Amino acid sequence: MMEWPAACRMLTIRNRNDIIMKALVTGSSGHLGEALVRTLRLLQYEVVGLDILESPFTTRVGSISDLAFVRRCIRGVQTVFHAATLHKPHVGTHSRQEFVDTNVTGTLNLLEEAVAAGVESFIYTSTTSVFGDALVPPPGAAAAWITEEVTPVPKNIYGVTKAAAEDLCELFHRNQALACIVLRTSRFFPEEDDNPQVRKLYSDHNTKANEYLYRRVDLEDAVSAHLLAAERAAAIGFGKYIISATTPFRSGDLAELRVNAPRVVEQRVPGYAAIYDRQQWKMFPSLDRVYVNERARDELGWQPRYDFRSILDRLQAGDMELRSPLARLVGSKGYHAQVFADGPFPVE
Repeated sequence: MMEWPAACRMLTIRNRNDIIMKALVTGSSGHLGEALVRTLRLLQYEVVGLDILESPFTTRVGSISDLAFVRRCIRGVQTVFHAATLHKPHVGTHSRQEFVDTNVTGTLNLLEEAVAAGVESFIYTSTTSVFGDALVPPPGAAAAWITEEVTPVPKNIYGVTKAAAEDLCELFHRNQALACIVLRTSRFFPEEDDNPQVRKLYSDHNTKANEYLYRRVDLEDAVSAHLLAAERAAAIGFGKYIISATTPFRSGDLAELRVNAPRVVEQRVPGYAAIYDRQQWKMFPSLDRVYVNERARDELGWQPRYDFRSILDRLQAGDMELRSPLARLVGSKGYHAQVFADGPFPVE
């Protein structure tokens, strides 16, 4: 399999006419932010990395809630990659006001200053968590087929503020003609699952392999989606896209997925069970949702390289490393300075 950085150099985004382009990456000390900065630097971009934490990938330390700071950072920038956020793991440790300050006011500050600075494209990293309660069907119902047409029903302050920020992006496109693309990314964090029952029943590798069927994306694929979004933003204007690994499932599988997921997986990916048996792994008995990335593949030209089939191919080759080279470089960061006894982070 092609190694990063060779893979990143195949991306179509390029500097124009040998003119060095300038990009702002917010959240540059985080998982996605660092991965974006690493990749943009290899593509010869001038990168302004903004974060509240110092790191080798952060050039400006400060908060996006500080309008004057944002104004200074955005000068001369052509593309904004806005990945800074308070995440779901912060719900149990941060106030709702802090979520509003960072996820809503911070995004508004960036949008205001992007328009004032003549930014060409604004790429907003959202989350499939905006769908909230729409992701979990009632007992006895089929699994949910999650496309961009599903109406979000946020279930916590994280989802509410991410949805509000999406709406701000659409407003600035409609009223200020700012090219904005919203990418609703599924799970790419390397930390253990926050559900203690899942941690008890499945190894971490087993859990993440299962998730590639319906709700996980590799970090390298998330980066490529962001760069393609930046390249095509002007032509698209505004769009929302689910960024998740390509599922082997079809909409007709949803009823059986809810009651017998292993049987459906064997039908769609024949031979998986024998590979799992050698690892002493188990498939989840039931799946409640499937994220569908068809629109991102069609409209952005996105071609994710990491999916359930690629995981099986690596296992057959004796490779137990499920992450891309870029994801391995970035590693695990965690979300809190403190360590919690009952999991990677407190659950609300």
